[in-house]
Amino acid sequence: MMTLLSRRTLLKAGLAGLAASAVAGCNNGAASRGEGEVIYWLWDSAQLPMYTECAKVFHEQNPQYSVKIEQYGWNDYWPKLVTGFISDTAPDVFTGHSSKYPLFADKGQVLAIDDYVAKDNVDLSIYQKGLADRWIGADGKRYGLPKDFDTEVYFYNSAFTEAAGISTEQLNSMTWNPQDGGTFEQIVRRLTVDSKDRRGDQPGFDKDNVKVYGLGYADAGGADGQTSWSWYTAINGWKYSEGEPWGTKFFYGDPKFTETIGWWRGLITKGYMPTYAQAKSGVDVTTSFGAGKYGMTPNGSWMLATYAGLKQVKTKLARLPIGPIGKRMSMMNGLADTIWAGTTRREASWAWVKFLGSQTAQDIVAKAGVVFPAVSASLPAAKAAYAADGWDVTPFLETVEAGDVFPYPANPNAADVTAVMTPAMDAVMSFEAEPSSLTKANNDVNQILSTTT
Repeated sequence: MMTLLSRRTLLKAGLAGLAASAVAGCNNGAASRGEGEVIYWLWDSAQLPMYTECAKVFHEQNPQYSVKIEQYGWNDYWPKLVTGFISDTAPDVFTGHSSKYPLFADKGQVLAIDDYVAKDNVDLSIYQKGLADRWIGADGKRYGLPKDFDTEVYFYNSAFTEAAGISTEQLNSMTWNPQDGGTFEQIVRRLTVDSKDRRGDQPGFDKDNVKVYGLGYADAGGADGQTSWSWYTAINGWKYSEGEPWGTKFFYGDPKFTETIGWWRGLITKGYMPTYAQAKSGVDVTTSFGAGKYGMTPNGSWMLATYAGLKQVKTKLARLPIGPIGKRMSMMNGLADTIWAGTTRREASWAWVKFLGSQTAQDIVAKAGVVFPAVSASLPAAKAAYAADGWDVTPFLETVEAGDVFPYPANPNAADVTAVMTPAMDAVMSFEAEPSSLTKANNDVNQILSTTT
């Protein structure tokens, strides 16, 4: 809680008085480097090699410009970025996230690129449907060009499913409902094994002494539930807010939400999923999966390389389940490259952002097989790269192709929403509060929005 609040304070209070200083842009390290050198930040170390290659090609095509790339881990990235805003030493261009840029735009820290897009006739139709619009802020201005996208599926231990007699067809045709969990819960139950090798669907199963849980999870999901509960709530007919994705009134107290979370928590009671204390014990969900502690775990496409590194486990992918609304749904999020409003190198920065949003750059990204590129024409190269590594990524892409996706919730006050919903969800999953308590949390969220808009 202390860490969460301190980061929230940094983002909210630290940015509060920066609208004027961003425009001034008096520093940005101008004295120590050439006018055409762009400082570019990203947080994913796995993507550093492919963007280093992009920088090389960019310089070859634009010899008047060069790019210096700096990579910082996720937990350090955002506080360091805000510190850069405050001290006038932020990078010229940085990788943006849909949960972060609304606040930065609201405080004048990122540059609207509409004029550049219009001047250079940038074709926004080359991107996967909906991705370009994701970077239009609440003010109607565009703050980035898409670079990639992600969705969620289940990563499963195929040795465990084979031993349990669960077929690939069963895994890829799972159904779910909040009453009994459908065939999805039946599979989770079957994959759960106690200390005496009795399965969750066999007589004598000991839910208090489990050695393999059918389903693993990383956390309680906070305000977005991206890799924990988001698809269950979506296929139950729930949405985050009015004005989605720009939440103006949230619905965390809606019965469709609370019943879904109640079902999800119930897997802990039944012994099919670890307790919240076990899940947050300090060993991350992928490491536990790799150690054979979980039959399957939900996660995003950006984690493919991590799961591929778990050599002791033969991992495969399964579709998300079909719910009461009659189809499967996945959150579709995506990153974009954004320009700091205080940069003294706007032309060079725009040239780099435009290049990164082009098929030339995204073909390089695609061939690395680390993320799905935002440019539709680059996707076949990514699929081929993943296939070469042994992945059939179809489950990640089917919902995108069908249009059965929903956006990551966005709001300039996302830090406030998170500060309320994270401890509220933690309390529910720790059995310190009931799902009905989320109604009060939702009221708190909406009260925040009503006093900040």
